[in-house]
Amino acid sequence: MKSVIALVGRPNVGKSTLFNQLTRSRDALVADRPGLTRDRQYGLGKVGERSYLVVDTGGLSGEAETLDTLMAQQTLQAVSESDVVLFLVDAREGLSGADEAVAARLRVMGKPVLLVLNKTDGLDPDATAAEFHSLGIGAPIPIAAAHGRGIQGLMRRVWEHLPDSEAEEQEHEAFWPGIRIAFVGRPNAGKSTLMNRILGEQRVLASDIPGTTRDSIFVPFQRDEKQYTLIDTAGVRRRARVHDAIEKFSVIKTLQAIDASDVVIFLLDAQQGIAEQDAHLLGLVMDAGRALVVAINKWDGLSPDQRERVKADLDLKLPFLDFAEKRFISALHGTGVGDLFAAVERAYQAARIKVSTPELMRLLDQALAMHQPPLVRGRRIKLRYIHQGGKQPPIFVIHGNQTDALPASYKRYLSNWFRQQLQLVGTPIRLEFRTGENPYEGKRNTLTPRQQYKRKRQKKHLQGRSR
Repeated sequence: MKSVIALVGRPNVGKSTLFNQLTRSRDALVADRPGLTRDRQYGLGKVGERSYLVVDTGGLSGEAETLDTLMAQQTLQAVSESDVVLFLVDAREGLSGADEAVAARLRVMGKPVLLVLNKTDGLDPDATAAEFHSLGIGAPIPIAAAHGRGIQGLMRRVWEHLPDSEAEEQEHEAFWPGIRIAFVGRPNAGKSTLMNRILGEQRVLASDIPGTTRDSIFVPFQRDEKQYTLIDTAGVRRRARVHDAIEKFSVIKTLQAIDASDVVIFLLDAQQGIAEQDAHLLGLVMDAGRALVVAINKWDGLSPDQRERVKADLDLKLPFLDFAEKRFISALHGTGVGDLFAAVERAYQAARIKVSTPELMRLLDQALAMHQPPLVRGRRIKLRYIHQGGKQPPIFVIHGNQTDALPASYKRYLSNWFRQQLQLVGTPIRLEFRTGENPYEGKRNTLTPRQQYKRKRQKKHLQGRSR
């Protein structure tokens, strides 16, 4: 088991900046704004041969009382899961009553706590640290997380409190094991509620306030002896409604989470209906080539007429999702949630399919026999050879002549044909068309002396007949 380090403190003391330093990443959102981090964010760090987990937590006072209470619960949960706690304080703001309250709470939890004095760049660390001794946690460790100063000394102190690992893993598996599942959708579609329902605990903040989740949260999970990583993402609204710079960062992180996933569970709010933004966001998922399962949430509160209307809207507004499985669920009550994993497994396997070249050639020949490509400038487009060019999503490369003139309708025909014959469910497929170069293009045919003699005789013969 990797050791766990929790970062705790008031809002805007630099926890997320230190998190990025310890994980050598930019996974946590950083801005000069209190209350930015609202959920626990996990990251993997490594120094030498020792690896560890870092947990970034929300500050202990937030923008609203309801969220503040939830964030405090998240922070205390992170502390209880950790091996050592780094309690960050702000050297520039000095000691505050909130720092004293946090210190008092940490002392009774029985975890090793290191007091970290951040933002000491340009200050006298000894003079600045004097007032923080009154917290009774120990001597403050001065650092400047934004510039990376003091981090190595801090980690040496951390090693003194971490449990010794008797046998380090020779090659630790990827930090986010198994199938990575991203929950994507508009704000307040129920992504965090669904994730908590699957995990069986209040792992991420779930509130009726749209936009509660701003970071993408990665959570390892095991079900039926299979490993998964669940990714809760921030809701994505129309760009015209995104005025907050922090929310714009969250949109970017949502798109990055899509790229990091193997399968996307896209949540639609059945009570709100299908919006243009849903179609746009689904297009981004398809552009990324990710396997897809569509979950229509809040299904239990609809009347039979409303359910039929939603199904009709799915066919009318999202016709390009004919390859994806659709599941009608209630994240709040758990209805249909268990069926999602079977659909995820089918989509994941379809996205990773490997098809032999002879099998693809057989299917291409059948498709051509049923429906020939059209004529272009009096010449038939010929598709001669096909092979697989990649996975996730499956990429099939077709070679022929004049393929750049192949109509979009015929490309759709081929795409649907291969999907049906290979029984690919839940994954888009990509067809790449390549035209071979004509080796004689731009070259004149040089006649041999005998050919030139025959040509002259033929021309004389034709001239004699014309007279």
